[in-house]
Amino acid sequence: MEQSAPSRTARLQAAVHPPLPRLSPVTTIDLGWVLIGNAVVILAMWLRHGGLDQLATPAGLLTAAGQLTGLYAAYLALIQLVLMSRSPWLERAFGMDRLAWAHRWLGFAAVWLVVAHGLFITVGYALGDGRGVLDEGWLILTTYDWVLPATVGAALFVAIGITSVRAARSRLTYERWFLVHLLAYLGIALAFLHQLLVGADFMHDGLARAYWIAQFAIAFGLILAFRLVEPIRLNLRHRLRVERVEAEGPGVVSIVVAGDRLAELPVRSGQYFVWRFLSGPGWWHGHPFSISAAPNGRRLRITVKALGDGTRRLQRLRSGTRVWVEGPYGVLTGARRRTRRVARIAGGIGIAPLRALFEALPGDPGDLVLVYRARARRHLVLADELEAIARSRGNSVHFLVGRRGSRGLPDDPLAADQLLRLVPDLADRDVYLCGPEAMLERLERALRDVGVPRGRIHVERFAFA
Repeated sequence: MEQSAPSRTARLQAAVHPPLPRLSPVTTIDLGWVLIGNAVVILAMWLRHGGLDQLATPAGLLTAAGQLTGLYAAYLALIQLVLMSRSPWLERAFGMDRLAWAHRWLGFAAVWLVVAHGLFITVGYALGDGRGVLDEGWLILTTYDWVLPATVGAALFVAIGITSVRAARSRLTYERWFLVHLLAYLGIALAFLHQLLVGADFMHDGLARAYWIAQFAIAFGLILAFRLVEPIRLNLRHRLRVERVEAEGPGVVSIVVAGDRLAELPVRSGQYFVWRFLSGPGWWHGHPFSISAAPNGRRLRITVKALGDGTRRLQRLRSGTRVWVEGPYGVLTGARRRTRRVARIAGGIGIAPLRALFEALPGDPGDLVLVYRARARRHLVLADELEAIARSRGNSVHFLVGRRGSRGLPDDPLAADQLLRLVPDLADRDVYLCGPEAMLERLERALRDVGVPRGRIHVERFAFA
């Protein structure tokens, strides 16, 4: 590992200010109306094709249920693609963690609809033909065009759903999980062909075919634009490379990255990139790391703790290593601020984005306060920089160090009463949070108990797919 020794004061100086990302014009209400509108159009087209005429018999009722579950399974699959396209409009409006949460639960719903589609269609056809369910299923599978490929696609969806269950996900490496999820594209393509070529709503209706083709084109177009074309453009433009690696503490380093035309890179303090360092094994594995210093148009800096094989490898990066990034992502920025006074509460390596915000957020003396929780003094990261920022700006930083219940530290140093002791006007501030998941859950409850409105609690979990 190479060392460099610029002064801490020099680290805090920003020569130029990069352009800020534009706020997204998309709102939750806008997205809701689009989703509802498309769902209504899908139902209207099914009704136009005589869907209600099937409801007179049990066989027709089950077949109709199979058709609707198939249509809405395809619709949810398209929404899945859009949510994870990394579209900047959606990401800036909702944050990648909220998009990932919606992606996860809509994914489970899509899997159940796919299974229901196959069961309803098979049982409905069996009743109509007077055959057994297994005989009918085999007949459909072996004689109907594009049913076998569609069944393969359905099996891929089920496999993806199983691997997304928390218990299964914890047993898979990220690489295996990622490879399994790449099969989702194949599953959607097979389902799309089945839908267009043999779907009752599409074989004789050019308008319906055009509508669904347009929907698939939009979804895959967003994937192509923002997961392939935009990262290529960004990295060819900025040509990032490791400038130096600096030790910050046991198992923690800061990686300083230089590049071309960084003054034109629209990134805010509090945001993160997905980073790939193009050397050694595992180079293709992306890591979401926040910038840990306010962007200055010349360099970017991240601060990384060794938590696994991938992050341990980053401790030994050499100067000149090429860097590939995607982003910036994240809504944990000053754009969400609603009040003049701000509190930030960090735990562990979660200090990285809040350290950048501490440096960059506008404010008078006393407007900004930082609370930093760590189990031991050696686990405080960037502590001297935080103190330097606090002194230079006339603001305060509180270090809560030690095990809970140890001497001088209460059983829960982040309980509501303890937070009010440190920040008496906490209920009147915006509050930014970053740290381990268990700590964030406790903090959100404590802040609501204090009286901080939900809209002034800003928290974001790293998430990408």
